[in-house]
Amino acid sequence: SSGINAEWPLRPGKKADEMVRMHTPGKGIAQSALPYKRSVPTWQKLTADEVKDTIYKLSKKGLTPSQIGVILRDSHGVNQIKHLTGTKILRILRAKGLASKIPEDLYHLIKKAVAIRKHLEKNRQDKDSKYRLILIESRVHKLARYYKTKSVLPPNWRYESATASALVA
Repeated sequence: SSGINAEWPLRPGKKADEMVRMHTPGKGIAQSALPYKRSVPTWQKLTADEVKDTIYKLSKKGLTPSQIGVILRDSHGVNQIKHLTGTKILRILRAKGLASKIPEDLYHLIKKAVAIRKHLEKNRQDKDSKYRLILIESRVHKLARYYKTKSVLPPNWRYESATASALVA
């Protein structure tokens, strides 16, 4: 044992395998509160099958699960897809084989790293961007390690900056 408390970087109520905020001084505990009632509202007109069909259509257009959730909330009045269908958007897409190969949060971190690397090609003297790139890539490696333990990514998956632009193209 190294003598370091394993629960130190976690906030109360978090398990050891959950991600925490990195590279910022903030505590990162602000979040939206879900309604207490888990039942479908009485004014909800859409059925679970109609919502699933809409999810499939939006996914085929190339939208991510979080974008699908925003559209369903704002345009269709579905407050919580899980309460209506019984499963989350990503699980619905996985069951149909429409989910992306890499998780959405990892995809966006890689996309950000590719954009900063492209910026650094033109602006080699930008030391702050170089530092931010190091921080972002360390988050990519940490998240990839987490997803490998959860068997979301294959064990031989590696992030390489040279091939990263092909991942987000």
